[in-house]
Amino acid sequence: MSSLEVRELEAFLVLAEELHFGRTGERLYVSQSRVSQLLRSLEGRIGAPLVERTSRRVSLTPLGESFLASLRPAYEALRSAVDEARAAARGVGGVLRIGFQGTVDDALAQAVALFQDRCPTCAIEVAEIALSDPFGPVRRKEVDCAVVLLPVAEDDLVLGPVFSRQPQTLAVSARHPLAARESVSAEELADCRLIGVHDSAPEYWRRVQAPRETPGGRPIPAGPLVNTLQEGLSLAAADRGAMLLCRSTAEHHSGRASLAFVPVEGLPDSLLGLVLRRDTVTPQARAFAQAVGETLAR
Repeated sequence: MSSLEVRELEAFLVLAEELHFGRTGERLYVSQSRVSQLLRSLEGRIGAPLVERTSRRVSLTPLGESFLASLRPAYEALRSAVDEARAAARGVGGVLRIGFQGTVDDALAQAVALFQDRCPTCAIEVAEIALSDPFGPVRRKEVDCAVVLLPVAEDDLVLGPVFSRQPQTLAVSARHPLAARESVSAEELADCRLIGVHDSAPEYWRRVQAPRETPGGRPIPAGPLVNTLQEGLSLAAADRGAMLLCRSTAEHHSGRASLAFVPVEGLPDSLLGLVLRRDTVTPQARAFAQAVGETLAR
């Protein structure tokens, strides 16, 4: 291990993605022959071929596939450790891009303030995430992390601190028969058309935001589908359906005379969580996740 070259590992990782020596060389800014040299050296250290090469194609050997599965997370951890050390040496600067769904509540605002106190040279950008695309901005690296409604079951994402446990509230038109009620039961949702989310969001996630049946098994009629929270609230105000919201989001919009917000009893609480990419967590996002966790622990 003392003579293992990081450049050899990088060449193998890129070649495993490209399966082409020329494109691998272009990405690494070296010649095709240099890629071959690095790979032969790595295979010599291991003692067996990692790649099969013919005149028409490049593919990984079974050993190469196994080595790739073990190497990739270890390499990412090593790179992350170096990035963190560099950030610590110079103080976390740059930009932190936070995406969010719903409203920024007190806990999130306090976490942002704590992060800013610790990293005064880091600029913070906040972007609202469409209801129908909870995970896309993180995947596309448009944001470094995102505060989204749970659940999250995506292989390429990790769930950080979970917070903002809130009772569910039903948004209905001020003209709706339930508008004057102090509360409704979850079973009464069977008498409502629930506004749902477009299918660009995962189905398991959409079913939590707009259930298809009550806890007792009664079917809940499906209402129109929306992309954004504002679209849903507008349809609810027009009496086109009812929409489930967490209490803090309902309180934020309580001044709208065309809407009524009625607490729902018997449904699981709404939860928010901080979501980050599994493969590349920026030092800024890691520091912010720590600030969120410490804020919640207070």
